[in-house]
Amino acid sequence: MVSSVCWCGVLGLLLLALPCVGALEHTVKSPNGRNELTITRSKTGLRYAVTRDGKEIISRTPVSIVLDGEALPGSAAVADVERQVVDELVRPIVPTIGSPLRDNFAEVRLAFANGIALRCRAYNDGVAFRWESAIDKPRVVINREDLAFCFRQDLAVYFPIPNGEGFFSHQENRFDRRRLSETSELAPGPVPALFELGGGEYLLISDVNVESYPGLWLSGSDSTTVKATFPAYPAKTSLEGDRDVKVVERAAHLAETTGRRAYPWRAFVLVDSAGLLTSTMLYHLAEPSRLEDSSWITPGKVAWDWWNAWNLAGVPFRAGVNQATYRHYIDFAAEMGVPYIILDEGWSVPGPENLLQVVPEIDMPALIAYGRARQVGVILWMTAAALEANFAKAFAQFESWGVAGLKIDFMQRDDQVMMDFLYRAAEEAARRKMIVDFHGGSKPAGITRTFPNVLTVESVLGLEQSKWCDLANPDMAVLLPFIRMVAGPMDYTPGAMVNLQKDNFAPMFTRPASMGTRAHQLAMYIVYLSPLQMLSDSPTHYRANPDCLPFLRRVPVTWDETRVLAAEVGGHVAVARRHGDTWYLGAMTNWTARELSIPLDFLPPGKHKMTAWSDGLNADRHGQDVQVTRRPVVASTTLEVRMAPGGGFAAIIEQDISD
Repeated sequence: MVSSVCWCGVLGLLLLALPCVGALEHTVKSPNGRNELTITRSKTGLRYAVTRDGKEIISRTPVSIVLDGEALPGSAAVADVERQVVDELVRPIVPTIGSPLRDNFAEVRLAFANGIALRCRAYNDGVAFRWESAIDKPRVVINREDLAFCFRQDLAVYFPIPNGEGFFSHQENRFDRRRLSETSELAPGPVPALFELGGGEYLLISDVNVESYPGLWLSGSDSTTVKATFPAYPAKTSLEGDRDVKVVERAAHLAETTGRRAYPWRAFVLVDSAGLLTSTMLYHLAEPSRLEDSSWITPGKVAWDWWNAWNLAGVPFRAGVNQATYRHYIDFAAEMGVPYIILDEGWSVPGPENLLQVVPEIDMPALIAYGRARQVGVILWMTAAALEANFAKAFAQFESWGVAGLKIDFMQRDDQVMMDFLYRAAEEAARRKMIVDFHGGSKPAGITRTFPNVLTVESVLGLEQSKWCDLANPDMAVLLPFIRMVAGPMDYTPGAMVNLQKDNFAPMFTRPASMGTRAHQLAMYIVYLSPLQMLSDSPTHYRANPDCLPFLRRVPVTWDETRVLAAEVGGHVAVARRHGDTWYLGAMTNWTARELSIPLDFLPPGKHKMTAWSDGLNADRHGQDVQVTRRPVVASTTLEVRMAPGGGFAAIIEQDISD
């Protein structure tokens, strides 16, 4: 939704639209002049270069797209050059970083005589380009896309390490810090990836609008060049077990598509560490909402069953996948003012063909009616294979039941066929007024703007990993906001109430705990962006920790404004986010104990009251030691925040109207 548009004058636009068509070089600069994308044309094709503050980051690198066997644009002449500068305010349907957001960029579009075009943009927080085609064919084949990133220096990179073989992965990536020249032995990894430019500056590479096209992966080398690679079109797949759809044969091309379309953006976010937390370029590059009516979309928190393994205590029934257990989760959600619960794996008979066969322990219509009476919606988990096998019938049944949303899991691919499935599922869910949480697949890549009913996406090394390994630790937790979260909302699933320091931790599948402190977990609700935010632990554990319940009840999932208070990639993060008139502060550290001085100069004039949840004096030994304090604050107050190893801090600041 656009609230206002401020275009440069008509004369200015006319002048911008009249460059020399035959020019050999075309440059677009960001409105603040810091970021620059240059396209150089020769008889053999195009090269691109990326510059920040006058310093070339990516040197002139060939770029082309091979369509029906022809490398385009090739030697074709530039038929038209269009330029524009846009400055407008956009109000997100589901706001995360803030609302409204300023969309301000300069653009040049180079149209070639053979029907291909390259659209280039420069924002204050980065640059991007994409191919567009106007070829009158109902079907074309994209054989390959020639794309690489030729860096001028041997930079350090946080290289994505996927959890899977080849292109088959949940994309719950680790990020290993290496020099570019040390990445040759690493398997290709899916973007986003983060590069250190020096001087506190960073470059993040990602893709946006990956629709009917494969996702972008990076292949390392023993030089300073990183090559792009893509999962080829799946010619043949095979179901292994009840959920893993693996590609057993790939075609020699990337995609089969229409001749008139826009292709995914190749995006380069260029900012400092704080800018990584507030960059909106990837959001603005995404296609706007396709929904005529989005008024029904309700972000919120959700009580989750699977991570805590249905561990209830002190209840007069046997806990598990049954009616009594889920009524208990609904009662808890209603008490907390939480609008959703999830029925994760187990509610239906295993196997894709059995998706709509509800296990006898559950009466689905009665359970959904029980929740509706208490203003709690039911979200159903399913595999992508099961939904695909029952697509039309399943959506009709879910709508008949009154299901509030779907958690779709085990995609494990981002080739064209799987990306087509994501968009079909999102569109069909929206048509039936259902929200969506995509798990076990690729990062958002723009779909959460195009279909705002997709509230969150996993593709993150999240808390579930603590059930079987130690990778979901504070070192990784403070890296994610600077890499994965730049791409869009992430379903990390926070909220563990059993919190252990490094020396005390051991993975436990049925009695899981988190690494780090209790305050570290609470801070995630403010630091991590997810409009469908999980309460991952058991109602029993939450009720046993009444000091935390006021925070968990009140913390929102959407935000009107964000201020970065401290930021060090992989070290620590502190943000203040505003929802209405109330500010929420969240800070997290890695395994290093840390003290931060945080000025509250973002507060409006007047008196305020703060309730804070911080690491207790013994949190370095006992991670569950959390201290709750209340104190008056004003804009001139500076907080002294002490965090234990793996620690955190969370606070609610509201106006004091007691006088």
